[in-house]
Formats: sequence, C-alpha cells, structure tokens
Amino acid sequence: MKITNDIKYIGVNDHVIDLFEGQYDVPNGMAYNSYIILDSKIAVMDTVDRKFTHEWLDNIASALGGKKPDYLIVQHMEPDHSANITQFMDAYPQATIVSSAKAFTMMKNFFGTEYEDRRIVVGEGDTLDLGKHTLTFVTAPMVHWPEVIVTYDSTDKVLFSADGFGKFGALDAEEDWACEARRYYFGIVGKYGAQVQALLKKAAGLDIEIICPLHGPVLTENLGYYLGLYNTWSSYGVETEGIMIAYTSVYGNTKKAALLLAEKLKAKGCPKVAVNDLAREDMAECVEDAFRYGKIVLATTTYNAEIFPFMREFINHLTERGFKNKTVAFIENGSWAPLAAKTMKGMLEGCKNITYTDTTVKIMSALNDESKAQLDALADELTRDYVAQNGETANKNDLTALFNIGYGLYVVTCHDGKKDNGLIVNTVSQVTNSPNRIAVCINKENYSHHVIKQTGVMNVNCLSVEAPFSVFECFGFRSGRTADKFDTITPLRSDNGLAFLPQYINSFMSLKVEQYVDLDTHGVFICSVTEARVISDKETMTYTYYQNNVKPKPQTEGKKGWVCKVCGYVYEGDELPEDFICPLCKHGAADFEPIE
Repeated sequence: MKITNDIKYIGVNDHVIDLFEGQYDVPNGMAYNSYIILDSKIAVMDTVDRKFTHEWLDNIASALGGKKPDYLIVQHMEPDHSANITQFMDAYPQATIVSSAKAFTMMKNFFGTEYEDRRIVVGEGDTLDLGKHTLTFVTAPMVHWPEVIVTYDSTDKVLFSADGFGKFGALDAEEDWACEARRYYFGIVGKYGAQVQALLKKAAGLDIEIICPLHGPVLTENLGYYLGLYNTWSSYGVETEGIMIAYTSVYGNTKKAALLLAEKLKAKGCPKVAVNDLAREDMAECVEDAFRYGKIVLATTTYNAEIFPFMREFINHLTERGFKNKTVAFIENGSWAPLAAKTMKGMLEGCKNITYTDTTVKIMSALNDESKAQLDALADELTRDYVAQNGETANKNDLTALFNIGYGLYVVTCHDGKKDNGLIVNTVSQVTNSPNRIAVCINKENYSHHVIKQTGVMNVNCLSVEAPFSVFECFGFRSGRTADKFDTITPLRSDNGLAFLPQYINSFMSLKVEQYVDLDTHGVFICSVTEARVISDKETMTYTYYQNNVKPKPQTEGKKGWVCKVCGYVYEGDELPEDFICPLCKHGAADFEPIE
C-alpha cells in the first residue's frame, strides 16, 4: 500500500485472533500496522505481532528493493507492535533503533538488552533527518503506556500516531470506523483522557494531512471528524444525544421495567434509546455506549445484599476508565430489602461531575401501579430537555429563562445568509421587564457583530456548567468569517430559524434587535424577546467557574518561554516573535506572558 510517494505500508492483517489483549472480541480480526519511509536514510516505523514475523520481514524486503534500512523507530512497546525488534535487528545488523528512554528500559525487560551500542534516545521535540524528510518526535506518556512517542513527518505532513486513532478490525474489514474505534478507545485508552487531551493540544500545532495509526486504516480525508471524536471521547463529553439503559434481570421483571422505560422515553422525544442486557451483550460494547451518551439508567436486582454480578462488573469497568460528566438514574428490584440503588451509587462515589436524578424507581419483585408511576416520573425527568428542544412540545414562552442571565458565558448564534455562526460573549443583561428587554454587548471586530447589525436577530444560548472547553475553542478561538463554527455540531432550530445548541445549555432566548447603542469598540444591541425556552435546571456557567474548572491549566512546569493567557498554549523559547499567532486560539503575541 502506498501512503505517499516515499511512505509505504508494510503491516499485516490477523484473521486468526479471537480475543485482542485476551478480552476484546474481534470478529473481523486485527491489523498490526507498520510503515517504511524511503529516503536517503530509510526508516521503518514499528514492528508487528510475533505471529507474523516472516510475513512482515518479507514486506520490508519487498519495499526495500535490495536496499538496507538505517533506522527502526519504536513508538510503543506493547508486544503486538514490538515483538519483532530482535528479529529485525538480527536481519539488519547495521540498523539503529530510535525510541524513548523508557522504551529502551522495557526492551531490557522483554529481550534482555537495551541495544546500548545501536540506539538513539529521543524525547520531546527531537528530530531525525532522513534526507528529504525530517521527523519530529512528540512524547505521549500514558497514551496509553508511559514510553509512547508519536512521530510527525513535516515533508509529507504525516502523523504516525501510535495507538491513537486506532480501531479493532483488519484492514480488509468493511465496517463503520467510529463504532470499532470507540470500542477500542474506551476499552484500552479510556482511562487516560487527560493525557490524550494533552497530545491533541500538541497535534493542534502541526499541519497534518494524513494519520497513520498502529491499528486500523490510514486516515486521509475529513481529519476534523476523527480529531473531533477523539476530543469528545478524551474530554468525556457527549457524542450522541440519547439515553442508555443498562440492565440485568433474573426472572424478567427488571427487564420489563427497562423496556417499558425505553418506550416511555421514545414517546417523549428522546432521540436515541440504547438498551443493553449486561448478561448477554459484549461488555466492551456496553461500556462504549455508557461513555457515548450523556444519560444512563442502571437497572438491576439486589443480589446477596449487593447487586447482580454483571452490573457490578459493568460499573467497575466505568469507574476504572474515569467515568464522569453524566446524568445517572437507578431502577432497583428486591423482593424484601432493595439495596441495589444504594450499592450502585456507592460504587460511583469517586466519579466526577455525576448528576443523579431525583427519581429512583423501586420495584418489589414485579411492577405495580406505584413503580409504573415512578417510571413515568423518571421518564419526565430524563426527557425534560428533549421536550424543550422540540418545537412542537416546548413551552416557548417560559420567561423563567431570564433567571439564567447573570455574569455568565453565552454562545450568541446568528446566520449570515449562507451558514450558521456563533461567538462567546460574557455581557448579556436584562434591562427592563415591562416590556422584557435584553442587552447584548459585542465587540465590533467580531464577525457576528456585523451579521447581527444586518439581520437584526440572534439567539442567546445560556451555557451550563456542563460545557467543556471544546465549546469555547469552537465558538471563541476562531472567526466565523473564515471558519464554520457548526462543522462538527448539528444545531437545533428556534422559531426564528436560527440555531440553538443541542448540548451544554440550560436555556435560550430568541431576540429581535429594537435599538443599537454605539460604544466605540463595542456595540450594544437592545432586544425584545420573541421566544424563551428552559432546557434544564443545570447551573449557568459563570466566568469564575470557567476560569477555575473548565479552562485548562497551562502545563508550564520545567518549561521556559511564554504562555497564552487565553487558552494556555505554551511557546518554548527565549524570545516570542512579535508576529506570533497562537495555533490554538489564534490570539497574537500581546496575549502571551512570560512563564515565571
């Protein structure tokens, strides 16, 4: 397989394997990817699983066409990628291994040698010149082992991403990328979201056109889609709007409750209900769904004064992987002393930012009128936001939405006639209540100011404390004149035709401009309220909450240089160029300060 003119694929497909890492079902096999860069100096990127030694060495020989490789670059020491280091070095005794210091320590453990006389140790920012190609190494500790590095080829703009952006399945398997990549990510990498976020921040400063992972297909198109999913997964955000129900049932009564709740949720407008029988379905698939959706219902029986074993195993999988930022509801069943809800909540105690529903459904052996009424109440509670988002069922004159206005952070949306646009503002206030008038202050340099002056309409989305940093990156760090702010978001529509956010807001108001006040650098739009909806009862995101809990803390320890005051990007160097533009938030040198 030809990746570029100088980079070729030399990996293998494994259709014999049944369980990857001894636990993950892989009905479509597995790919162990390896690549070769043909230049004045020739570099081989990683080896493959030990079962494919000869096939891999044959692939290398075929790609070399009689030449000899100069380097073996080892990015990751898991045996499915490193098992053939010794065989390669025996076959090509003139070659040098390039890897991290921790990787060479692991080689000693695996192979009894650290290759002291045939190695180059690389770290963050180190480079390797192959001739036309220059490779830059980026450390990626705990993604998902401590020794991991990824490699960037600036010539062909290729990121060799180690286990990042990998998936289950051989390369000749025809299947949806996201489904198997999601199961792979949460099963194997899921615990290390913070480390993946750190790597994504580094990658944002690189011009990447191709991603070459160690598992799964080479990614060459629509890279924003894959990067966006990884950002959502690693920040423990909501990928798909909907509700997951995970249940175990001994005699069928808890199952009946789970299925009845699913029907009620669908009837009330829930866009997707995923029902999982934990005893019968692949556990990795169930874990995948738990992280995919923003709301989860756990339904199980009291068993030996605790909970049914499959539910215990499932919750253990969640807590091991840093389960957070979810709404959780419980259905418990017990014939004489129901304890399941208390046990499940106790198991989730260490999880961050979990919101529990007010309603817990208690079943005494079988459903009755009382427990069915509790199911109705739970369905109402879980679908309140979906009812409010639906134009046919929403209360569009809920002026309690105005109570969510404060010194908060908002996404103001508008439309320029061709596409939706939006920006972050922190100056929205109610100036009169009879009639209701809202003032919105926007910097004139923002494209949205220009659009709203022309159209006279906007939506103000009140962000809730659930909003992740990616929302601020999307709407605050780039201009709507040149960027599509909704390229990864499918918006909902209010009656004025404008977008409102499907996630992370507690209310929105549609506004019509009645008056404009020019304040030199800013403009104040005085508006009437044409529609107001309350989506949820989540707290409004204040500026203080954003600074303390959402905005990433700059990773400046041990570094010398400058840090962006807006997004925390670190520029390492003695002098910051006057024309420097932050690769993340696009702010200039004036918004950087020296690292103390």
